[in-house]
Amino acid sequence: MKYVKLGNSELNVSRICMGCMGFGDAGQGQHAWTLNEPHSREIIQHGLDLGINFFDTAIAYQSGTSEQYVGRALRDFAKRDEVVVATKFLPRTPDEISAGITGQQHIERILNQSLANLGMDYVDLYIYHMWDWQTPIEDILDGLNRAVQAGKVRYIGISNCFAWQLAKANTIAEREGFAKFVSIQGHYNLLFREEEREMVPYCNEENIALTPYSALASGRLSRKPGETSNRLEKDNYAKFKYDATKEQDEVIINRVAEIAEKRGISMTEVSLAWLLKKVTSPVVGATKFHHLDGAVKAVDLSLTSEETAYLEEPYKPHPLAGVMAQNRPVTRN
Repeated sequence: MKYVKLGNSELNVSRICMGCMGFGDAGQGQHAWTLNEPHSREIIQHGLDLGINFFDTAIAYQSGTSEQYVGRALRDFAKRDEVVVATKFLPRTPDEISAGITGQQHIERILNQSLANLGMDYVDLYIYHMWDWQTPIEDILDGLNRAVQAGKVRYIGISNCFAWQLAKANTIAEREGFAKFVSIQGHYNLLFREEEREMVPYCNEENIALTPYSALASGRLSRKPGETSNRLEKDNYAKFKYDATKEQDEVIINRVAEIAEKRGISMTEVSLAWLLKKVTSPVVGATKFHHLDGAVKAVDLSLTSEETAYLEEPYKPHPLAGVMAQNRPVTRN
């Protein structure tokens, strides 16, 4: 495993981040592939054995049970100061807004719940899960800065936003003396490269770490077209993100398969090796040992410039999908 600084922070993170969305009580979530606690612990321990020290979860994953499983496993298998734990918080709920709960109060409440779930005194990276159009960004930044000042959060990150939103937030933070976002967790992989228009160059300029999710396009970049899996068949959210561009995406997937076959390696290794040239640490969801094995092997794989160009050449612009397609202001009458 290789390690790198996470943007403008002092956090040393593994080049692969373990995505923990697949862990938790299946009765509290919508994912058919969710792992129970014993199986989650096996995956986490295997990741640690491979050198992964960066773990990403969220209070929204299976109603906080993902946080609980991750927290208990890391307490049993690792030293707290040797792992980097990230979790995420959602915007205020309509009930909180009606009750007059401020952005600052919301962050304090939900962070305390996440810390209780994790069984930890602090998180290394606290991520704003998606832009809250109902709450002034100044309130969010103030609330996050208070958490940093209180020692409950070391650094802050953001997810599912546009480059202008990140730039605006960090400009305000700098003006007010607040903690600034050190990372962005966006949707970025060989099949969806819209982040390259503005987000990637902006982050490269400002040394903001890119830790993208959906690194393998929900499994599409690890299997030949036509090959299926439980997740590919039952993940309706992933279908929502990728089905509309299936035909053009399969051209790229076939090229991944072609290079993998020539090299005698997995498609996972090829897909992630491409992404690792562009970002700090992709978030790789894992529910089986081989998911992690392939991801870790990708860290040491170098694609030639010809292979990289061959993978990139067929790409065509994609419409926004998933959370980002809904990242719009609330219409006011």
